[in-house]
Amino acid sequence: MSQTHHRRKPPRVGDRPLFRNSLIAIVLILGALLILAPLIVIGVEAFSQGWQTYVATLDHPDTRHAIMMTVVTALIAVPVNTVFGIAAAWSITKFDFPGKRLLLVVIEIPFSVSPIVAGVAYLFVYGLQGIFGPLLDAYDVKILFALPGIVLASMFVTAPFVARELIPLMQAQGRDLEEAATSLGASGWRTFLAVTLPNVKWALLYGVVLCNARVMGEFGAVSIVSGNIRGQTNTLPLHIELLYHDYQAAGAFASASILAVLAVFTIIAKVALERRGAGRRKALASLPASQGTRP
Repeated sequence: MSQTHHRRKPPRVGDRPLFRNSLIAIVLILGALLILAPLIVIGVEAFSQGWQTYVATLDHPDTRHAIMMTVVTALIAVPVNTVFGIAAAWSITKFDFPGKRLLLVVIEIPFSVSPIVAGVAYLFVYGLQGIFGPLLDAYDVKILFALPGIVLASMFVTAPFVARELIPLMQAQGRDLEEAATSLGASGWRTFLAVTLPNVKWALLYGVVLCNARVMGEFGAVSIVSGNIRGQTNTLPLHIELLYHDYQAAGAFASASILAVLAVFTIIAKVALERRGAGRRKALASLPASQGTRP
């Protein structure tokens, strides 16, 4: 009998049907209860009193104003945070400078601070009793309980989204392409537009999509700085809360359906961007080294 024999490899965890099927079943059940069920309830309740009630709710002046405030806030906050995220990611990944680690910590602060706390902090900065409150009041400049305060709070909460998507990717790509372009005489803007941006565009779009979704759905910080004034400083999430407290459940769910549809489109855009980004990385990996590193 030969001393050499083949030992049977122990089965991997994923090869055990009972464990695999049980795990999948748990995930599906929890996903249905925690994610799908609320979305289904929103859709059912939104039309519980008929199509006419649904349209009348969305056509109400307060609802239209809340939608307008939400859209305007997103149109201001998202581009500003996009520029900030690009600049922060570019600085951190392409340059060495004192305070680099501190900048990384600063970018992460909005994720570690409660939105409610952030809203209260803005009160102590721009409120009448705050640091700049008396000066702003003297010049009749209104920050809080107006659109500027809503935009500032939304920008604070969503500031890290774009940067967090770009920094890991740009760190993995390194600096070789940018240094090669610079050595050939390309300016900083030329290098960014022709070399860096094409390599990070899908991550950038992914961060923008997430930032936009969070801006439109932000409640905590905005509820503090806006004053929650019906028809004046309400965004859509605040308007939904007021309707629900007024026992207008159908109207609240009708307004909530807008945010639910936004969430679904965000998921679709997220999946599409992930596939495009993964497809591009796969295509680049299949290229010869001389083509894959060409600036």
